[in-house]
Amino acid sequence: MSQDVIVGIDLGTTNSEVAVIRDGHPHVISDENGPILPSVVGLDAQGKLLVGRAARNQSILAPDRTVRSIKRRMGQDITVSLGGEKYTPQEISAMILRSLKQRAEQSLGHPVRKAVITVPAFFNDGQRQATREAGELAGLEVVRIINEPTAAVLTYDSHPPEMERLLVYDLGGGTFDVSVAQVEAGVVEILSSHGDTQLGGDDFDQLLFDHVCDRFQKDQGVDLRTIPVAKSRLLHAVEEAKKQLSSEAVVSITLEFIAEKQGVPLNLVQEIGRDDYEQLIEPLLVKTLHCLDAALTDAKLSAYEISKVLLVGGATRTPLIHRMLTERLGRPVLAEIEPDLAVAMGAAVQGALIAGVDVGPVLVDITPHTLGIATLSRQFGDEIPDVFSPIIERNTPLPATRTQIYTTAVDNQTAAEIEIFQGEDEDTNYNTRVGQFLIEGLAEVPAPNQILVKFDLDLNGILRVTATERHTGLAKQVVIDSMIERFRTQERAGAVERLDRFFESEADEAATEFHDSFDVEALGAEPAQAASVDPAWQNALDAAHALIARAENAERNASAEDAKELRALVTDLRQAISERSEETIRTISAEVEDLVFYLQDQ
Repeated sequence: MSQDVIVGIDLGTTNSEVAVIRDGHPHVISDENGPILPSVVGLDAQGKLLVGRAARNQSILAPDRTVRSIKRRMGQDITVSLGGEKYTPQEISAMILRSLKQRAEQSLGHPVRKAVITVPAFFNDGQRQATREAGELAGLEVVRIINEPTAAVLTYDSHPPEMERLLVYDLGGGTFDVSVAQVEAGVVEILSSHGDTQLGGDDFDQLLFDHVCDRFQKDQGVDLRTIPVAKSRLLHAVEEAKKQLSSEAVVSITLEFIAEKQGVPLNLVQEIGRDDYEQLIEPLLVKTLHCLDAALTDAKLSAYEISKVLLVGGATRTPLIHRMLTERLGRPVLAEIEPDLAVAMGAAVQGALIAGVDVGPVLVDITPHTLGIATLSRQFGDEIPDVFSPIIERNTPLPATRTQIYTTAVDNQTAAEIEIFQGEDEDTNYNTRVGQFLIEGLAEVPAPNQILVKFDLDLNGILRVTATERHTGLAKQVVIDSMIERFRTQERAGAVERLDRFFESEADEAATEFHDSFDVEALGAEPAQAASVDPAWQNALDAAHALIARAENAERNASAEDAKELRALVTDLRQAISERSEETIRTISAEVEDLVFYLQDQ
């Protein structure tokens, strides 16, 4: 395996994964807990950094020392509190990314320096810049930012017998995207994208949480939302209940000593029916259908012209989603690849393509937002400010370069402010302002003095803007001066130092393990000499984790007896993985595979 391997990373709201190409196919890299790393960061009582499962587990009792769902804050000029200190969203995300980087290095046997990182298709420029900054803080060269639904498409067959149009419905923990793609002769072309960066499984949890809290307050007169530990315990419980409701009609939430009233301990015992839960979340799902309709309209397609509907993201396991999509599109939906892993696998495919490995299709991606500037408009002799003038229209293939000529408003105007917005409204007040700059020293000539504004949008969705006075050739070019740029100059050194301090002890342990397991001198030799991880063992491990995910999905529709047998086999398989017994893993995997096949054939 080459030291210049480019890994693919799905930096998710709820969970994150890292993947790499092995033997021409994408593999999600696992550790002893499986392929999924919960996107949770915390500090233990001694101030040691916790990332992933350990942080999620401690969040129940120490919510003040834990940060979840940081992806929803990316691109915002804020800080979050962790253990009494303040951190930017990209610092917290960098902790997750650095953990994934270490996981990949342990598996591959050499340093990992480059990555493709995915983002929601509807992320704006500031959010994409924040993601890139997080990667750099984690010690990664981010060679490409790629949209999540686009990544998912890259995992599917790019050489179908006939041209296919795919609709990707991507509902994760914190964001929603829908994209329409056309696949033909090894080329994947994204036709349109739409979405909502503030809609996902976390919102389902919140609705169910509020529902339980309201019932408890009505019965007991205590609002659990005001008790930090009780709130954390209940959030965890409703998240588990939500997952169970994908396969069960009724679930029970039982939490002992959740609160007290006048010195008397109170227990929480509530039953939640799937019908009740679906009524809570249906309004949010209707919003996703509006986005779906918009994506089809932008692609100039009707539902019957869609060949396949692909599901991505853990929240898509919700049965109501399957029913609503089947009804709206008139065809069954597919989950051919594990919904939680498809995005990371696609990112790995893109990384390999960038590295020059022929493993997948040629990709033609698009920009999901219209980009332009604020202007003055004259109507009926009056000047109307804040009018949005589009320069690059949404759904334009990337990379894109567009120019537009504007003129000064008054005679002898020596400066012009260029305000950049993204959005679809004619009024800039309803769009998102992504940056501004001032071009000064214009010639003192009568209006209209012409200024040429040029937009360059690269494959990562990063925008560069140039304003040129045509009369003199005076020009100014900038990358959007977002919060991320200010972060780089003012706080980067301190952020890197804090991250290094957190990971220092773990880095020492990792270095010891590297010395014991790998020939450090060989890292400069041929790739085959550098890695001592047995590919057969790693393939068996990856296959076992993927099989567990399939089994858990099959269990939801199994009879009580079959579900019990499947759970027992999965427990045995997890035990074999923890004991690193390859022979036992293969034996039990065969039994699980047979039972899953039987259940899927029913």
